[in-house]
Amino acid sequence: MKRLGAVVLTVATTAVIAAVGPYALGATNGSTLIVHEWGTFTSIAGADGQAVEWRPLSGPSDLPCFVTMLNPNSVKILPQGGIPGLKALVRMETPVLYFYSPSAMTARVSVAFPQGLFSEWYPQASLNMAQRVRSGQWQWQIEWSNVEIAPGGKELFATEPGESHYYAARDTDAAPVSVGNQQEKFLFYRGIGSFAPPITATIAHDGSIAVAQKTDDPIGMFVLFERRGDNFGYRVVSTDSTELRIERPILNGTIESLRQDLRDMLTDRGLYPREAAAMVETWRDSWFEEGARLFYLLPQPAVDGILPIDIDPKPASLTRVFVGRMELVTPEMESEVATAIRLNDRASLRKYGRFLEPISQMVESRLKATHDEAKIEKALNAVVPKQAAPVCQPPPSSRATSATTPSIH
Repeated sequence: MKRLGAVVLTVATTAVIAAVGPYALGATNGSTLIVHEWGTFTSIAGADGQAVEWRPLSGPSDLPCFVTMLNPNSVKILPQGGIPGLKALVRMETPVLYFYSPSAMTARVSVAFPQGLFSEWYPQASLNMAQRVRSGQWQWQIEWSNVEIAPGGKELFATEPGESHYYAARDTDAAPVSVGNQQEKFLFYRGIGSFAPPITATIAHDGSIAVAQKTDDPIGMFVLFERRGDNFGYRVVSTDSTELRIERPILNGTIESLRQDLRDMLTDRGLYPREAAAMVETWRDSWFEEGARLFYLLPQPAVDGILPIDIDPKPASLTRVFVGRMELVTPEMESEVATAIRLNDRASLRKYGRFLEPISQMVESRLKATHDEAKIEKALNAVVPKQAAPVCQPPPSSRATSATTPSIH
């Protein structure tokens, strides 16, 4: 593992944050409310470095049953296969909003998604189409109209038998929130988007990754991660350039050192240490799975443009830290997938999970020149994840949700 100019939050700075506490920060307008948010935008780079369309909602759900899912009747035009068949450029994964206040209060929170669709959320919320004031365009909007923020209150959160990475986000100092009869440590939502990520990433002939930024707000930090079997490595790069090349890492790294570097990067952007730890813990399996990917931190103005947010009362400070994740298809991956398709090696194909379909499309033309198309399709259909509705048995601590969503033309 080689680190180039990595930003590391010092122990002294961390101690200052802990000593000051959340309620003393930035209350210049008389408000005592502080809001923090983290989330992930996941995409897949094609051969030209641009994000390609894929089906983010295919495959089994990784969320507890008490989380509300988008009603198929809410979308008038659906592809064959329903909601799992929806294609997008970006999967917006697990944004969570944390609230800090010295006293109990009620807030209204709404988030718009001009170039996307909300697919999951909790606690209960209203989902509607709203018209943008300036452009007149319609956009999806999710709103929690009465969020009861109760610092120090009892934490009676819904749970289910078995493990879920959803619960890791609760391990923070944020105040519990309630909407109706549903309580949680945060407001949670997910979705899919049609916007292009702010970067392109291509694999050069020498094996390095050529990265170009497409945003006016510079992205100064990148992490290139690669895993093949039990071997993995990563490279952290700090830059002020809009174009750069990143050498692929030597596969001799340790997961704990990477987790620490990611936590440091997140706290440097404004998350509290326990929030940063909760984010890394939430994605410990998905971020570090088989394959190659480029992580980057989006500037907050870019996040505000993608997901305009409105909170009443207006918080004294609002920190939004989103990690971009771009999957890279290396020559080794292409060869492995092509070989596995030819041999109908399902075990090798399953390693790529929800990303298998777009990866296979990149090697499809090569295979069609020498192999029967029907056999190729049969091999892929056998392993491409299918979305299955989980059997939900809400525990005694949670109550059934009656959330509905509007019909959209």
